[in-house]
Amino acid sequence: MEITVLSKHGESIHGIARATGLSRNTVRRYLREGEAAATRKRGLKRPEKLDPFKGYIAERMQAAAPDLILAAVLLREIQARGYDGGYTRLKVFVRGLRPAPKPDPVVRFETEPGQQMQADWATVGRGSDELKVFIGTLGWSRTAYVEFCDDEQFEMLRLCHEHAFDFFAGVPREVLYDNMKTVVLERNAYRRNLHRFHPGFLDYAGHAGFLPRLCRPYRAKTKGKVERFIGYLKRSFWIPFVASCRQAGIKPDCRATNAAVAIWLREVANARVHATTSEVPAERMIIERGKLQALPKPYKGRRPKDPAAHVMATSSRPRAVICYQHPLSTYDALLEPMALEVRP
Repeated sequence: MEITVLSKHGESIHGIARATGLSRNTVRRYLREGEAAATRKRGLKRPEKLDPFKGYIAERMQAAAPDLILAAVLLREIQARGYDGGYTRLKVFVRGLRPAPKPDPVVRFETEPGQQMQADWATVGRGSDELKVFIGTLGWSRTAYVEFCDDEQFEMLRLCHEHAFDFFAGVPREVLYDNMKTVVLERNAYRRNLHRFHPGFLDYAGHAGFLPRLCRPYRAKTKGKVERFIGYLKRSFWIPFVASCRQAGIKPDCRATNAAVAIWLREVANARVHATTSEVPAERMIIERGKLQALPKPYKGRRPKDPAAHVMATSSRPRAVICYQHPLSTYDALLEPMALEVRP
């Protein structure tokens, strides 16, 4: 099965032989005559280092279904359980359990250090497990900030910006958004590229010192950095974290999830070699931090009482964060794998 999967994914005879531990002649015979002939010639299959962990991997994949867990995440987990084999063999096994991903080419727009943060909301989970996620990604370094929330209201959005700027230790000159109703009330309200922004948000942006900008609708992915990170966040953090919660019989909440994602940001997301820049975001952040504006004084303004009629009214104070549903010790086992860093 491994030989067939690798061949369908374009691997050469030499590459398949190296990944499976078989001779090139055996691989050729397998592809030419089928598994039965190759098995007769090969005899009994030798035990593999991955064999004791295949049941665990299958359970993790089943717990995450219909979503998928990255092979890199599974590697961290089974290494913590004693696996000392290679990454290629694991990728082959996992690849056989899921369809090959389709490429998603994008047009990239690069910015100077300290120039831009891209911000967006995402929704994770289903039904009663649903949570909102604020993601802010600095355009140059690709350093990311993530915060799980229970709503997307104006005051929550403002607080997430404050927390992100504190995390970055500075304020970018501009922040890029799509069509958040808590940011923009009407595009091109006065003329082309002259929008009517949410008055409360515009007041906060002026206080913090950044210019809100809108990405162009139905165009190339000008906000692609944060959009790609959302997919990475779900695959590398959220799906395996929720699978661990299900296996432990507990339900993730905002505070526990934020505690876990803080570790994941520090030890994995911002510490990995970024696929686009080929550099570590945390290391590039050393340069970008020096280009950010200074943090503002505490914000004392408040949102106007009567926002536009077609905009949903929002609370004037942050809603309470969901409390832990279990003692902190219950989550310890769930947080430990997030602190392990592997760079395949």
